[in-house]
Amino acid sequence: MCKSALLILIIVLPGLFGVALAEPKYGPREFSDTDKWTAIVAAYEPEIRAIDDAFDRTETAKIDQTIIIKGVKYQLGTYKSEPVIIFTTGISVANAAMTMQMALDYFPIDKVIMMGIAGAVNPMFEPGDIAIPERWYYHDESVYVNPDLNKVGAYILPSYYKEASVGHKERAKIDSNAPKYKNFGYQFPREVAVVKEGIDIPQKMPYFSVSDNLLALAKKAIINVDTIKMPSGKLIKVKIGGNGVTGSVFADNSKYRQWLQYVFNAQVTDMESAAVGQVCFVNNVDWIVIRSVSDLAGGQKGHNDENVFSAIASGTGAKLMMALLDEIVNAKAKDIK
Repeated sequence: MCKSALLILIIVLPGLFGVALAEPKYGPREFSDTDKWTAIVAAYEPEIRAIDDAFDRTETAKIDQTIIIKGVKYQLGTYKSEPVIIFTTGISVANAAMTMQMALDYFPIDKVIMMGIAGAVNPMFEPGDIAIPERWYYHDESVYVNPDLNKVGAYILPSYYKEASVGHKERAKIDSNAPKYKNFGYQFPREVAVVKEGIDIPQKMPYFSVSDNLLALAKKAIINVDTIKMPSGKLIKVKIGGNGVTGSVFADNSKYRQWLQYVFNAQVTDMESAAVGQVCFVNNVDWIVIRSVSDLAGGQKGHNDENVFSAIASGTGAKLMMALLDEIVNAKAKDIK
């Protein structure tokens, strides 16, 4: 045997005999397409407690292992035949993005269900009602500018924003879901620029759309789920579709709420969902968000009652989340057959 053939044999044999090749020196782990997991995600304690309570009450749901990585607790288990991982992102855009990306780097996740509370922007909603938006926007990705002292009601905009505004108007002609961009005082909304594999130049994204397959399963879950009620016995409303908005502020101002509905046609507002959606978009992972109304985002009279309804709203959302898990399991069983 010649030396070159011997060298080729030495290189090929480890793969033939199943010897594990070394992990890449840089970057996250790569996972095979088999045995992927569903991530069940919440932002903070009342929401994750509702998820844990729902699992505790369900015989076919169990947690087998709990591990902590960089301070984040990950609960690993199953719902019926579906492997699941449950964790808390932490409140706000930065925490949600960081923790979601960490999870995708560490675990073989191919679906993400985020469940939690939100402020109602659409006046149809009351505490406990559920929204499942089809798209999520950042509402406070903005430029803050000075007023134009030479012209009442005008502001001095940077040149780049004037150029971007032209693109906003052009997109609105072809995309019915494009925001109706309008300033809120000195705050002028803009769009986040996103990069991912296959996109060489940062691409402006007005919104991130949830995955069609999970949206379809959510519609089935709404039909098949047992009636969801408030502790008082009041039936809750569930609206699927439309828009949600995310920002780094706790929205509790009636005028800002009206602005959110006008510019984004928003149903609800929160502090994490668009960030989770952006991370899933970049990583090509399916995702959907279930949001239960805990407050009216400034539309109430007087004090905000988010602290009163947060646990109750988390409970109504968890019931629909479990119904969605049923549909995921059923869909996977049909695919296997």
